[in-house]
Amino acid sequence: MTFKFAAILSALCIPAMAGAAAPECAQSPGRVIRLCVSVQDNRATFEVSRLGKSVLAPSNLGLDFVGEPEAHYSAITSVDRRSSDSSWEQPWGEERTIRDQHSEMTVRLKGDTPTNSSVDVTFRLFDDGFGLRYGYTAIPAGREVAVSADRTSFHTLGDYQAWWYQGLGQERDEYLYTHTDARRITLAETPLTLKGANGLYLSFHEAALVDFPSMLLAGNGVGTLSAWLMPWPDGVLARKTGPFTTPWRTVLITDSAGALADSRIELNLNEPNRLGDVSWFKPGKFVGVWWEMHIDKSTWESGPRHGANTGNAEHYMDFAARYGFDGVLVEGWNQGWNGDWIANGDKFSFTEAYPDFDMAAVVAYGRRLGVKLIGHNETAGAVPNYEAQLEDALRMYENHGVSIVKTGYVRHSGDIIDQNGGREWFAGQYMVRHNLLVAQVAATHHIAIDAHEPVKDTGLRRTWPNMISREGARGQEYNAWGKPTNPPEHTVIIPFTRMLGGPMDFTPGIFDVAHGQQDVTRRVQSTVATQLAEYVVLYSPIAMAADLPENYEARLDAFQFIRDVPTDWETSKTLQGDIGEFIVVARLQRGGKDWFLGALTNENARKLTQPLSFLASDKQYEAQIYRDGPGADYRTNPQPLTIEHRIVTRKDSILIDMAAGGGTAIRFKCLD
Repeated sequence: MTFKFAAILSALCIPAMAGAAAPECAQSPGRVIRLCVSVQDNRATFEVSRLGKSVLAPSNLGLDFVGEPEAHYSAITSVDRRSSDSSWEQPWGEERTIRDQHSEMTVRLKGDTPTNSSVDVTFRLFDDGFGLRYGYTAIPAGREVAVSADRTSFHTLGDYQAWWYQGLGQERDEYLYTHTDARRITLAETPLTLKGANGLYLSFHEAALVDFPSMLLAGNGVGTLSAWLMPWPDGVLARKTGPFTTPWRTVLITDSAGALADSRIELNLNEPNRLGDVSWFKPGKFVGVWWEMHIDKSTWESGPRHGANTGNAEHYMDFAARYGFDGVLVEGWNQGWNGDWIANGDKFSFTEAYPDFDMAAVVAYGRRLGVKLIGHNETAGAVPNYEAQLEDALRMYENHGVSIVKTGYVRHSGDIIDQNGGREWFAGQYMVRHNLLVAQVAATHHIAIDAHEPVKDTGLRRTWPNMISREGARGQEYNAWGKPTNPPEHTVIIPFTRMLGGPMDFTPGIFDVAHGQQDVTRRVQSTVATQLAEYVVLYSPIAMAADLPENYEARLDAFQFIRDVPTDWETSKTLQGDIGEFIVVARLQRGGKDWFLGALTNENARKLTQPLSFLASDKQYEAQIYRDGPGADYRTNPQPLTIEHRIVTRKDSILIDMAAGGGTAIRFKCLD
């Protein structure tokens, strides 16, 4: 029964049907999004419209608990409404100042089980979407409960296409996206992005994932997506102590793909910075002993080809200092890499180096050059072993002046080892707790964490700004292994899917894209211009120049863009784009006047006209353009690069001409 019909019945003194009380509704600040909550037939549901058109049909609410039957709801017993319009500043990020303008409605539901007898559901509405979460504030302090089901669902209306991959795969989130009718979704990871025949774009995710299992979405074949939580080994979904609130379930609703990419809902639904001053972390760029091991020039394990030796690390330090890089990543320095290290992750030492690596000497060498060592802790998913050494390892890094540590959890999902010898999913409650513990301990040592094989990003970098970047998708290393590599469409899908969660350490910048391979599907499937553009499009506050030093020194003209591009921004704008097709992003250097633009296309060559109206109105700029050269094609001729300069203002437009699998990178250097 709609609110309008219920009002008519009331005016005519005709009683409404039993259990069909008028819904409680709220609107976003600009009256774009409208959300209504109802209780009817023992169900609590919500429905959503955008500009008067239905987007989500009545969708279920609620959690169930172990030892209790499925909850039924009989009434909304109270409603609280409020609104807020404020701004806050990120210590680093894709945008310095974030506006948080929202409306909020909290409804209290009356249920028929002890734990669900009183539950608050808070809806926070923005003009580009909303979040909802449950508050079990009536549970007595200290009482333990166990979640057995999350009944939250999202009932989409109309025809949608989806970009997704099957959840619970053994390689965690490191899969290529498939593009299908949304009704074919079985079990999908989030962010899950849909494009509708109605012109709308939807993306489902969660925010502030703390002490709760990661949410996947199960499709029913006819448009409904239901929450599915990664369980503990015994089947329990979440163990909580009262009172508690859940993470936010989020839905972005926009009329363009670019508006998805520019939404700040994920950040706004997280709590403010708890660490205070984090000036000990500086965004920047680094090089390292990494790509050479992926292409089998050297090894992680000890021996005659061991990559993490003192001399090689100092060689990278020299290169970093010569070209203005902040740090050097060294993987494989510590004991434990020999043999089947994934199976024997409990043998890793995080403080003992191999004999050919002298950390103190490398750190001292870098200090003289003004270059920092970036630490590395691969755990192979042997979490108890890492936690037992965590304090000692991070204290050691702090004593050596290391302020960034890259972590890794290379192990099949569902096979992460817990303290009891059980096997955990990579993003169940156990690993969610562990990932946050690492960041919290690291913060006490003024260390930032770049997590690989991580729990997905849900905006926690606002609350713990030392959680600087994550992997959580197929990155550049897949382009090195001789297996089917990332196709060109991959980097024009992830800005509208994975990266809606937050920064990704993609490790761009490969110039020798063939690296000895003839088959295009066994090497980097891009042009050199693409590798430059990725520094702008694929945001991370730390960015690796991932290729070998000699490959950069062979192309210093192209390398100049990597040297120039910042990793910290005043503002960011997605100017054009469509999922899996192309993207154009512009970002203004934080504290500076220069703009940088990155454009990528899929396997199709593409020409785009881009107005420069984002530039300052009273300035002239030198456009330093790095674009695909004559004959460039990622399949047959990836190397041609044309570099040109011209003077432009915001009244001009520029032609972006991209080869198949190509890109364009531009620095707009302010001349005033």
